[in-house]
Amino acid sequence: VSAFFFMGGLYAAAIRLGLPSISGPRLYADAGGLLSYGMDDRDNFKLSAAHVVKVANGVSPATLPVERPTQFQLTVNLKTAAALGLRLPQDLLLRADTTIE
Repeated sequence: VSAFFFMGGLYAAAIRLGLPSISGPRLYADAGGLLSYGMDDRDNFKLSAAHVVKVANGVSPATLPVERPTQFQLTVNLKTAAALGLRLPQDLLLRADTTIE
């Protein structure tokens, strides 16, 4: 929780300075970043859970393949865009999986 408040302060400072910010995890857009584009956390948890089940069933962790994320999520924070005085392209907004109003 304290990291979330730290990020909120970091993004508040970026907004005061007029700096747009882009990050990977959606958590950053939720904290006030302009955009985030990264792996979908739900998909990542599903992949992790599948590995846990395999290990619990006796599979050696060393034999498990490294898997890449298969789904990515674009989040646009419209409140931050407005605070920065930015007008985002309609194409970007249409491609966004989530917008924060």
